[in-house]
Amino acid sequence: MGIITSISTWLIPCFILIVLSVATWKRVPTYEMFVEGGKDGVKMAFSLLPFLVGMIVAISILRSSGALEALINLISPLLVMVGVPPEIVPLALVRPISGTAALGMTTELIGTHGPDSFIGRLASTMQGSTDTTLYVLTIYFGAVGIRKMGYALKVGLLADLVGIIASVIVVTLIFG
Repeated sequence: MGIITSISTWLIPCFILIVLSVATWKRVPTYEMFVEGGKDGVKMAFSLLPFLVGMIVAISILRSSGALEALINLISPLLVMVGVPPEIVPLALVRPISGTAALGMTTELIGTHGPDSFIGRLASTMQGSTDTTLYVLTIYFGAVGIRKMGYALKVGLLADLVGIIASVIVVTLIFG
């Protein structure tokens, strides 16, 4: 255990030292390149801001309007027949949109049902098995100006669906 801790502690500083040493040896202006990268990072952050605000507003409207609750009430009988707890549906729907909102929902589910409950384990597994597809497409594709994202959207949402289904199956088989 001590070796792994030492490696993880020293890995990034050693990598940075190696990069700086090679850049200096090749006579690359490292500080100037660092400052240029910082400028590009700040520009990127400002270009992401409108997309981020739009996503936050959309998520707030979805939760505040009661539309999410109405959808859950509508499909609850089907979910119970299949063995999926209805409490997990908001997480499954919000996870592709926002990682922060999904983490908040996961925390709430674990706080309500407990970390060792079926719902707590399912929420944790689902959180780790899916991605924030719509967030990634909106923020990153929008920031670099990519407008045709149809295939990326389809594949990303399909991967999220597979992750959700796999989470339910695995948690049911292991902890059922």
